[in-house]
Amino acid sequence: MMRFVLVHGSWHDGALWGPVAEALRSQGHEVHTPTVAGHGIGVDKDVDHDDCVASVVDHIVDQDLHDVVLLGHSFGGTVIARVSEEIPDRLRRLVFWNAFVPQPGNSLLDEVPPHYRELFSQLAAASDDNTVTLPYPIWREAFIQDADEAQAQATYATLSSEPFQPFVDALDLSRFYAGTLPRSFINATEDTALPPGEWGWHPRMSGRLGLYRLVQLPGSHEVMFTNPSALAAAIVAAGRD
Repeated sequence: MMRFVLVHGSWHDGALWGPVAEALRSQGHEVHTPTVAGHGIGVDKDVDHDDCVASVVDHIVDQDLHDVVLLGHSFGGTVIARVSEEIPDRLRRLVFWNAFVPQPGNSLLDEVPPHYRELFSQLAAASDDNTVTLPYPIWREAFIQDADEAQAQATYATLSSEPFQPFVDALDLSRFYAGTLPRSFINATEDTALPPGEWGWHPRMSGRLGLYRLVQLPGSHEVMFTNPSALAAAIVAAGRD
């Protein structure tokens, strides 16, 4: 049995892990899916990256969890890297699923292609609460292109606006890079949320982990919706000793 804490990415909340969590629990694993501060529908979006990190730290500490396999998806990678700096003694392994691993001192916004950087900045400036709503065409073509149209639309309806400040906060991460926790990277091979090549997830982000375990599976950035059982199997392979 493994104890997983799954940290969602941008525009998501913890409830959207449901099918993956169910698949993991059916195998006897313990699964926690906290919602990161400022994420979800109808919540206060006035948060910074430290608030996001604190919400996950608080969940792990309040639940008195130890020996945790901590997984972050996409934006969640920036969160778990920081969580590992705060409570390394409670963690067993870090798993990055097509997740950001920023260079020391960078923000998430520094790690995305210029066209995304410009778009997200414009969308946040045009909002009334400094948030970014993901345009549907990007969701359909770059995030969940392995779904049919009905599933793409249904899952898009579950998304929520993303607080922008955590995108722009610079992250020191010196303790993360000096850390010794085992690390894994899950790569969904059809994930084009970051365009393949210069800006791609793997090996660009994975290669920053130093010594790490690579687990690959077919699927898009949102394989959690399109093939949750395959993702659950990849998570187990990434998390085991």
